[in-house]
Amino acid sequence: MLSTILHTLRTRRVTFAGSFVALTLGVALIAVMGLALASSLDAPDRGPERFAAAPVVVRGQDTFEVPTSIGDRTQKLAQPRAVPDATVAKLRDLGTVVEDRSFAVRAAGGPADLVGHPWSTSAFAPYELDAGRAPEAADEVVVSGDWARPGTRVRTDGGTVRVVGTVAGPGFENAVFYTDTRAAALSPRSLQLVVDADAAAVRETVRGGEGVQVLTGDARRYADADPDRDSEALTAMNAMFGTAGGVAGFVSVFVVASTFAFAVAQRRREFGLLRTAGATPAQIRRMVVSEALMVGLLASAAGCVLGSYGAPMLAEWAVDERLAPRWFSIGDYTWPYHMAFWTGLFVALCGAVAASWRAGRTGPTEALREAVVDTRAMTRGRWLLGAALLITTAVTLVLDLVTNPSDLLQRKTYVSRPMLLITAVALLAPVLVRPLVRLIAWLPAQLPGASGMLVRENATAGVRRTAAVAAPVLVTVALAGSLLGATATLDEAKATEVREQTAADFVVTPVGDAGFDDATLNRLAAVSGAEVFASSSSAVYVLEEGVALIRSDARAVDPGPLVATARLPLAAGNVSDLGDDSIIVNEEWEKHTVGDRVDVWLGDGTKKSLKIAAVMTVGTGDNGVYVTPRNAPAAPVDRVDVRLVDAAGTGTVAAGLREAVRASGGEVLTRDAWVRQTYPESDRTTRTGFFLVLGIALLYTGISLANTMVMATSDRVRDLAVLRLAGATTWQVLRLVGAEALMVVTVGGVLGVLAAGLNLTGMWAALGLLSVGTSIEMPWTALAAAMGACAVLAVISAVVPAGLALRRRAVEPAGVHD
Repeated sequence: MLSTILHTLRTRRVTFAGSFVALTLGVALIAVMGLALASSLDAPDRGPERFAAAPVVVRGQDTFEVPTSIGDRTQKLAQPRAVPDATVAKLRDLGTVVEDRSFAVRAAGGPADLVGHPWSTSAFAPYELDAGRAPEAADEVVVSGDWARPGTRVRTDGGTVRVVGTVAGPGFENAVFYTDTRAAALSPRSLQLVVDADAAAVRETVRGGEGVQVLTGDARRYADADPDRDSEALTAMNAMFGTAGGVAGFVSVFVVASTFAFAVAQRRREFGLLRTAGATPAQIRRMVVSEALMVGLLASAAGCVLGSYGAPMLAEWAVDERLAPRWFSIGDYTWPYHMAFWTGLFVALCGAVAASWRAGRTGPTEALREAVVDTRAMTRGRWLLGAALLITTAVTLVLDLVTNPSDLLQRKTYVSRPMLLITAVALLAPVLVRPLVRLIAWLPAQLPGASGMLVRENATAGVRRTAAVAAPVLVTVALAGSLLGATATLDEAKATEVREQTAADFVVTPVGDAGFDDATLNRLAAVSGAEVFASSSSAVYVLEEGVALIRSDARAVDPGPLVATARLPLAAGNVSDLGDDSIIVNEEWEKHTVGDRVDVWLGDGTKKSLKIAAVMTVGTGDNGVYVTPRNAPAAPVDRVDVRLVDAAGTGTVAAGLREAVRASGGEVLTRDAWVRQTYPESDRTTRTGFFLVLGIALLYTGISLANTMVMATSDRVRDLAVLRLAGATTWQVLRLVGAEALMVVTVGGVLGVLAAGLNLTGMWAALGLLSVGTSIEMPWTALAAAMGACAVLAVISAVVPAGLALRRRAVEPAGVHD
């Protein structure tokens, strides 16, 4: 048996090399994703940055807790509270108190993430002057980094300033330092301060102050901007690498199992000869499984080695693309190698075992067959598994549509659901191949010459070969269409939803997070021909089912302006009923009956009981809630809706609005431009994560496609020789091989578009049930690019080995021996 296996490996080296390459790459993919996922589970300890040299930092309340039956639930406040004035006065008796302020700055020629601070806080990092001096006047600043030198005049959103000094960039921020007085004017609200006093005395002084925090030692890092960025980065990376790993694992398993099954199916004549020589079905099965075990062991080991080199490259790319923090690198983990190795070996054996049962049933007469025609491409097991997956997909889709259509809009759903359908379509592909080939090749077959007819007949005669080669194309196109199409459809639905809800002619938004001050709002209100309505963004928290503290984004606006500038998708109630004692909620809330009262916590943590004035539909999940400005304390005005009155000219009003916000900084956009800017597409991490997934899938399936084409072409040397003996020239044969490759790619592409279309139809139906009218957005450009790449690879991988085979004399391949 062993000598037979070794002889088979030598004589069938192209077939086994193809299986080896597919499995090696699959295991490498799983190892790379496993290592990346394992490395994103833990973050290094981060110390304080801006306040590394500060003695004590006192910070106002920025979280709140709600007791429940299973423990306290905590949420971050949308509007953190400042340290009470009385507490600040007491702290001044202990020592020097420096108020900290942070606000966004936009400067011509400067970094996009500039942040302003008072100069007195620079000593707490500490920052040290590299050149120049400290700011002394309102129009003087000190900047970090080398983007501006002393003496440079810079135009900012807060007016033109002169750079009088520079400090070394610390790496964690790009800072602009103003005088303390100017910083207080630009950002009046201070949420934290530094106290030069004994920490114990400070704690005693603030004792009893609601939510006031005293930060010392490593705890001072919580006073830095976005102290949770490491944990948030880990969450984002886990989601990205988890998704990429799941898809990569699916693609790997799919392609490897298909490749091993196809490799076995190619050897029917060989198995027939062995059966004629007296081999039993059990011996055939043992031989097939032993070959797979030998190839699987070597390929899995090679894949782990390849993965160890690929994982650091992926980590470096993620850091360069700012998908991962600068500290991210691949750690020293072993479990991803074990997972990849044993998964690869298991999949190889499963593919071989499934195919070995069919190989064992090969009769001795198979060796006498000169025409390799697939008379029964679908086995009973393939029928059952394909039908079961298709029915499961359909049933779960209907159940979700009936019970919870919003679930179909969640990323975990529209990423995982396509895999079931893709597998079902791939398993049932042999049933669809013959009619699909005849449909695609109908016109070419009518043209003069035999090429079109030969392409059609060769593809339909070798259904199993056609389905196996089309499988990588099917996976690539279906994944690209499903993932990119889902995000595009959802983005368009959100934009449509916002566009239909906004009745304003213009929308004015501030630069940065500080919002518009009263002076700017007064100038906007004075613009002739414009009626302005200011609103603020905040949040409302509600306890659902007694244990879950849920945050809902809230927009604070008076009911009059809300009626004038918004068309809310109401399911019940009236917008005009909104008041200081009421709230407009959506149907996602546990309580959503008009007239009921609901206990909520406002953006600053204040608990309040509000009456439900109206209820909105769920939509895409971004409808949020509406309250009055009194229920959004300290929320800055971050949006001004403008309606034209008295037949005012659009251009005149737009010019007046731009002049009104020129001093403080702001952007004036038409409604459609604001919708495009605010809801253009999914967030960058999601988009890049999907392109990572699709890039990996395209790379792997492209190599697998080339690999399978080489395997299939090498098995057709006899057919090509017969064509040469029948009088066909070498170029005619090569053109025929290339046309067949294009035919197979087209079949895979059509099946992939079919699978993607079915997936997107489910999302479209869910949006319709959620009262959001939109169209299905199929990413045709991406699909065309994917199919074009597959077509080029397929043609090259078919024509090159065919050309090499045709260099031999035509009578040699037509002999009895392979």
